[in-house]
Amino acid sequence: MSKVPKMSQANVETTVLETHDLMKKFGGITATDHVSLKLRHGARHALIGPNGAGKTTLLNLMTGVLPQTSGQIFLQGEDISQLAPHRRVQKGLVRTFQINQLFDSMTPLETLAMVISQQKGGGANVWRPLGYRADVVQRAEELLALFHLTEVHNQVTSKMPYGKRRLLEMAIALACEPSVLLLDEPVAGVPAGEREELLRTVASLPKDVSVLLIEHDMDLVFDFAETITVLVNGAVLTEGTPSEIANDARVKAVYLGHGEALHHG
Repeated sequence: MSKVPKMSQANVETTVLETHDLMKKFGGITATDHVSLKLRHGARHALIGPNGAGKTTLLNLMTGVLPQTSGQIFLQGEDISQLAPHRRVQKGLVRTFQINQLFDSMTPLETLAMVISQQKGGGANVWRPLGYRADVVQRAEELLALFHLTEVHNQVTSKMPYGKRRLLEMAIALACEPSVLLLDEPVAGVPAGEREELLRTVASLPKDVSVLLIEHDMDLVFDFAETITVLVNGAVLTEGTPSEIANDARVKAVYLGHGEALHHG
């Protein structure tokens, strides 16, 4: 039986997600190299690193999409290392959904009502008229307002601007009532004119939801994060405040060495 790393009672109360010595190997390649990371309650935490650093692999391990080679993952102090992805979601670890084809023929209101109904144990009841459960509709309308989707609530998802689709992804994730929300490049591919709205929405996420953000847009990272972890070649290089990371010579050297710039202005 796996052992929980020794923690003080204070740490148990404030650490919501923790990886302990996490490793992932693909044949002879080590994609995740002994990563130990702690996400505090209410955190605004960013995970950055040059292309190929292993950021998305780490998220895939956390969410159970990939099995780890070794190491452990704890959510609220519970070892979830062997849990299936949907069980992790049920326990509050949620990643932004990729809409793709799944919800293309549905409206944001229908989509959110379906997710909320399932979350409340409604299951197939969602296919009844939306007014059937007032609590479901009320929660859907709250999320539509929070994510600036009210004006497109009855528009088919496939016809919505890309930025609105990304906002809907976050609304779906929040409808799952997460304690920890993993955002994987939320503004990737979003046109400049739609980015500001999305950035404002990310910044205004509920404080009781702890957020881990992967993002290449350094302006977003430095505006959003209170703590930044830098991943290089699958391993943690350093961790600190935005100011500490921006002024870290090792971090600058790594980005320049990969032909990338660490912009913060």
